[in-house]
Amino acid sequence: MSGACRSCPHQDLPVAEQLAAKQARVASLVDAVPSHAWLPPLPSAPTRFRNKAKMVVSGTSAHPVLGILGADGVGTDLRGCPLHVEEIERALPVLAQTVTRLGLEPYDVVGRRGELKHLLVTASPDGDLMVRWVLRSHRHLPRLRADLPRLRRELETLAVMSANIQPVHQAVIEGEEEVLLTQEPGADRVLMRLRLPREGGPGRELTLLLPTRSFFQTNTTVAEHLYATASAWAEDVVPARTGQPVRVWDLFCGVGGFALALAGPGRRVHGVEVSAPAIEGARAAAALMGLSAHEVSFEAGDARVLDPAGAQALGGVPDLLVVNPPRRGIGADLAGRVAASGVRRVLYSSCHPASLARDLGLMRPLRVRRAQVFDMFPHTDHAEVLVDLVRD
Repeated sequence: MSGACRSCPHQDLPVAEQLAAKQARVASLVDAVPSHAWLPPLPSAPTRFRNKAKMVVSGTSAHPVLGILGADGVGTDLRGCPLHVEEIERALPVLAQTVTRLGLEPYDVVGRRGELKHLLVTASPDGDLMVRWVLRSHRHLPRLRADLPRLRRELETLAVMSANIQPVHQAVIEGEEEVLLTQEPGADRVLMRLRLPREGGPGRELTLLLPTRSFFQTNTTVAEHLYATASAWAEDVVPARTGQPVRVWDLFCGVGGFALALAGPGRRVHGVEVSAPAIEGARAAAALMGLSAHEVSFEAGDARVLDPAGAQALGGVPDLLVVNPPRRGIGADLAGRVAASGVRRVLYSSCHPASLARDLGLMRPLRVRRAQVFDMFPHTDHAEVLVDLVRD
């Protein structure tokens, strides 16, 4: 499949060479990290690491193409992509057959006609599947509902199925409306049972619940190491007041990965995320892990407007601030408030080194203690970076 989609430009290079080049590139971009602070990068398996597939559907209902669409409007089929985990690779031919059986006409971008735009498939570590059909309208919902029992026989681990309605002619994968097709209790989210490694001892389980319209890292194994590393780096955080719990804020918390990985005795964790479905999943996961609302709480809201120095209802300035923003970073306003807040420890997880470099430059009172590259996206120039900041 090398070169078929051009999404993995370095796929033909040896993995060690890829990782060395990625480390050098990130280090050159993020100049706020001194050379001695970089830890060795965390590698990924070269294949079978992608836990999600975002497939453009083209061609015809009789002969659907699942993959990407070229500038000429012609699709390239990526059902055999070796980067997907095996559960996804096995599911895609079955879903293509379903397209044909139900007569779901792929959307023709040039002609602006057809119904089925994308197929979004996510696989959990246990092999459970979430399948989302991105449709132009509600027209085929009765067919999909009626076919669900058969599809579940063919895909025995199908846990969640939904239809996302995206009616506009834009380069936007998802619309605002999500119609759940699996109706039984718990069939609105997939269970992500992670195992966090621990150096010198047994690992521990981190249970996350992923609703249909929420984000999770593409590479499950590397995500496990990322959460485990954040937990290990936070072990020496102490409370500002003796006898009080360590107060942790997790901004842009998503489904609660960092927050729940950091939860434990002697800590009070609060996560903030703009996506209400993600917050619902985080709360349900906390309950599943046996954590009380006193130990871990979550709030749906815009993390960018928070002031770490001004939230007295949460106990004032946190002892540890975790930020995991989208590619655009935390932005100048929030970076300035963090710098002025007096917070003594910050863990910054970034998927975009350029915005990370900008934000670190705006938080100069905090110095970089250590940093590490996590190869969340092998064969590409993209990287996840975790930085540990401390105030002198």
